[in-house]
This record gives sequence, C-alpha cells and structure tokens, in this order.
Amino acid sequence: MRNTLGDLNNHLFMQIERLNEEELNGEQLLEELKRSKAIADVAGKIIENGKLVLDSQKFMDERANTKSSVPKMLEG
Repeated sequence: MRNTLGDLNNHLFMQIERLNEEELNGEQLLEELKRSKAIADVAGKIIENGKLVLDSQKFMDERANTKSSVPKMLEG
C-alpha cells in the first residue's frame, strides 16, 4: 500500500462507488455503511495529520527562510 493523499482520495471515491451499487440492500448496505464510516473516520485522522505536517513545514519555511521540498507524506 502506498501512503499518499492522492491514494486516500482514490480510496474515498472507490467507497462512494461501492455505496452507489444498486444491488446493495438490507444487511449488505448496513455493512457497507459501517465500512464507509470507518474509512471516513480514518481518512479524517490522516488529513488532520497531513495538515499538521504541512503547517509545521510552513512554519519552518517562514522561520528559517529556506527553500525545502514538500514532506514525503504529502506527495500525491
């Protein structure tokens, strides 16, 4: 598994596609909804962490006035 925000975005769209499947109903739909909630919760934490890394990088760039690359975790 790769670990980029681009990959996270792809996973979120795949989950939307699974939820949109017409044949999902009853227990299958409930299970998919539970999966979606879990994915959304984890995605939210990943995004929060990415924002923290980005904010830290911005702070360092402003303070040190240096040119630096994007943190590896934020590459998409």
